Amino acid sequence: MCVPGTLETVRERAEREGTPRLSRRAALGFGAAAVAGAALPGTASARSSSRHHGGHNGKGRLVDLTHEFRDDFPAFPGAPPTSRETAVTIPEDGFYGQVWTIWEHICTHMDVPAHFITGGRTSPELGIEELVSPIVVVDISRRVAREPDTVVTPDDLARFERRYGRIPRGAVVAMYSGWEARVGSVETYRNTDAGGVMRFPGFGKEAVDWLLARRDIRGIGVDTMSLDNGSSATFDVHLTVLGADRYGVENLRNLKQLPARGATLLLGLIPWREGSGGPCRAFATV
Repeated sequence: MCVPGTLETVRERAEREGTPRLSRRAALGFGAAAVAGAALPGTASARSSSRHHGGHNGKGRLVDLTHEFRDDFPAFPGAPPTSRETAVTIPEDGFYGQVWTIWEHICTHMDVPAHFITGGRTSPELGIEELVSPIVVVDISRRVAREPDTVVTPDDLARFERRYGRIPRGAVVAMYSGWEARVGSVETYRNTDAGGVMRFPGFGKEAVDWLLARRDIRGIGVDTMSLDNGSSATFDVHLTVLGADRYGVENLRNLKQLPARGATLLLGLIPWREGSGGPCRAFATV
């Protein structure tokens, strides 16, 4: 659709034959085929991976962990703005498309080592096998309700393992805090206090030190806009996780729909040239 003359060719055909329309049945059929084609290879890999890392219940249900990508999604203060505009329309040009200007760390996205680490791996340098992992979900939502700026601690991880079993090697450990309920408002999602300090939960450095040293995790994920909690001024969790050549996933949703242990995470990260991470489609098989 980008070659010279495409616009003129499509417009001429639309004027001659009328604008093509896709029936609802055809659209649904195409969508189902596309999902099946994309999911089945990943699901097979996910089942193989999860058998290696602690099992999969075989139901094959998919859970979408990705927020809709939109230009007004709450961003970290100071981040470059996201914008979009309609470049071509079907009535005028015969096909539809938008132009986006984005910050790599907006909406549901990944942080790869290069985001904080000089010489760290960039988006294209992550192997696709790293994008399929067991995922465990550590629920701290009750504490967050009374202490929004709290962090995941080693005690939380110990309690998790007493109840659900050992965190698998190579897992992504996700924090569920319930924060996604605030995503409709920049103000409530950032939750900035009277002193200008944001108050939302994240991981604590001691917890990620423990996970890296004792469980050899692949990465961490959060349902907030930062791996560190909102009041962090030193970004110790980012530096620790990315400095260990692991990755983080921010602004996840629907973690409550996953079992605490036993699901498989799939991450569709575009291999942006020299990327520091980027928006991704995150979903899980349960």
